[in-house]
Amino acid sequence: MIEFHLNGRSGLSPYQQLVQQVRHALRLGLLEEGDRLPTVKEVARQMAVNPNTVLKAYRELEHDGLVAARPGVGTFVTRTLADASLAAHGPLQKDLRRWLTKARLAGLDEESIEALFLNTFRNAVGEDVA
Repeated sequence: MIEFHLNGRSGLSPYQQLVQQVRHALRLGLLEEGDRLPTVKEVARQMAVNPNTVLKAYRELEHDGLVAARPGVGTFVTRTLADASLAAHGPLQKDLRRWLTKARLAGLDEESIEALFLNTFRNAVGEDVA
């Protein structure tokens, strides 16, 4: 089952963070068709957010065809976002962990690592498009 976390510095609203985390879990194969998401009450209590925030996230995921609510039973994954590239994730994740270790050894804190990664990612994507 997925464990949600909120990042106050992300720039995304809590409901958007929940949606994004489910989408990432679906893309990485961490959630599969048939898996049950935590209940709205469980997430609201764990994250200290209004239940309507969780409900809004679940409704967006349902609208996107990724989950389906079954009244009295729960919310279940109906579709995954993982594709054939999933097999490449293991080696790439290993490389990223090495890079993170180097960044930490170079004295970068979490916020600096994130900024460096996102900046490099955005520039690389921009180069690929051009």
